[in-house]
Amino acid sequence: MNTGISMLKSGLIPVAMLLAASSGYAQEDDSVQELVSRLELDSYKATIRGLTQFGDRRQGTARNRLAVDWIEQQLEAMGCTTERVHYVFDPEPQPVRPRPPQSNTTADLTTPTGGAVGRNGSGPGGSSIYGYRAATGVNRDLMAQPDERIRELNREEPVNGPRSEVFCTKIGTTRPDEMYLIGAHMDGHGVNEAVNDDGSGTALVMELARIFNSPDVETEVSIRFALWNNEETGLNGSGAYVQQRKDLQGIESPTGSGRYPEPRWLGMIQHDMMLWDHGAPRADGSVSMDQRPEADVNIEFQSNSELAAASMQLAFEFKAAADTYNTDYPATVGPHMTNTDSTPFMNEVPSISLRENERGAHTGAGWNPTWHTPLDVWTTFDDEDFRLGLNAAQTTLSAIARLAGATLK
Repeated sequence: MNTGISMLKSGLIPVAMLLAASSGYAQEDDSVQELVSRLELDSYKATIRGLTQFGDRRQGTARNRLAVDWIEQQLEAMGCTTERVHYVFDPEPQPVRPRPPQSNTTADLTTPTGGAVGRNGSGPGGSSIYGYRAATGVNRDLMAQPDERIRELNREEPVNGPRSEVFCTKIGTTRPDEMYLIGAHMDGHGVNEAVNDDGSGTALVMELARIFNSPDVETEVSIRFALWNNEETGLNGSGAYVQQRKDLQGIESPTGSGRYPEPRWLGMIQHDMMLWDHGAPRADGSVSMDQRPEADVNIEFQSNSELAAASMQLAFEFKAAADTYNTDYPATVGPHMTNTDSTPFMNEVPSISLRENERGAHTGAGWNPTWHTPLDVWTTFDDEDFRLGLNAAQTTLSAIARLAGATLK
């Protein structure tokens, strides 16, 4: 295994050394190149398409439970043994804040949104390094969805109560007591099909599970593929996982069995909204329908976390992998990981998230008009969008293959 990767696992490698070491990776990683070549656009799209049959998969509904079952069935068919985390979601009622006026057809992406826009979000004028901003919020209006079929899929409202989420694990051959976690949230909302948020991340994780669980693939350390629930209600599913399992890390059970129900965490990698990088809103709040030529995969760590230095090093390892293996879009690194399922992990293990945009500066400023709206449906996106998600999958697959010591038999 590459010395730089070994030092990264120990938290010792300086970023400058990591970047310098990356130049030698291409010569040693024939196995990684083969694994990356197994990622196919049509397969990625088909997995996203399969998720759309459950509408927005909103937590607390039958459609959410059916989607969890379907994901579990797909993972088991790949040969990846599944488990579930169970918890109860029973919050106090919260007042519903009305969403600003919004578009509800794909054509309306290119027309003014009617929301508050401006360089500081409050109307024309002002200044901001992020350019113009458009209104954001969560659609709760069933009739805002023009597609009758999708409306009917999403008619049921959520109720409090028991929840579950599924994960599966590739067992390492030499160090089964250590693992990387690869995650995405499978729930959505907005009266849509949750294609981008977060079918795109869920399908990415499932595609990586498929490839790493191929019979001819071995890894030195374990890899866990987790599909979180209840992200949209406040990271409750990933939070439950951390609360229930963090103290079980590295404990052999039963003693002498060589089995580790919760291997020691080496890194957590989250994927949340992977498809849409069309640029900033215009002055009137409208957004281009075309993927911008300079689109990229955003790799973020949280600069104020307790493990910020190690998380930054992990982020740059992923960028080095993207520089070598991505086929269409590059990757960039940023320090503002927030509002996603890597957050509950970030003070426990080096943690990063991969996204289409910077979460605070871009997504929160209205760069993606499909976010939590009726527009997050299959027909909104084209192959240039799906290919951005595929490149994020290339980034994570190649980086984890290196870090986990993947080989082909």
